[in-house]
Amino acid sequence: MWKLKEKVINEVPDGMEGFVYLITNLENGKKYIGKKTFWERRKDRKTGRRKKKESNWRDYFGSCDELIADVKLLGKEKFLREILYLCPHKKSMSFYETMEQFKRDVILREDYYNTNVEGKFFSSEKDNIYGIVIKSED
Repeated sequence: MWKLKEKVINEVPDGMEGFVYLITNLENGKKYIGKKTFWERRKDRKTGRRKKKESNWRDYFGSCDELIADVKLLGKEKFLREILYLCPHKKSMSFYETMEQFKRDVILREDYYNTNVEGKFFSSEKDNIYGIVIKSED
């Protein structure tokens, strides 16, 4: 079940493309920030037209292998799934996901499952390239 401000979301809200979410492991407090669309769009092989159908958003637990393994090990009930932003466009989903990931320093902290941001910034590189040599004063 997904929650948005303590309200359970069971249906796709009108005019929304998807959402940015936070999943929290209730056993150890580890978190994951991601995004998910409500819809899948595919080309019909026969007609060539694009078809829209609802995605697997109700059962989705992210694309992170470590998180998925923990869900299988501990059970779905040990995780809190919260919607942070409902978004009308894919661009807004990408923007708010990236903003939250940087705001929370997900790749620099050990209490997040996230291992990268936009496939460009990786937690495996944090010791080598994310250190500050000189910072100007604010």
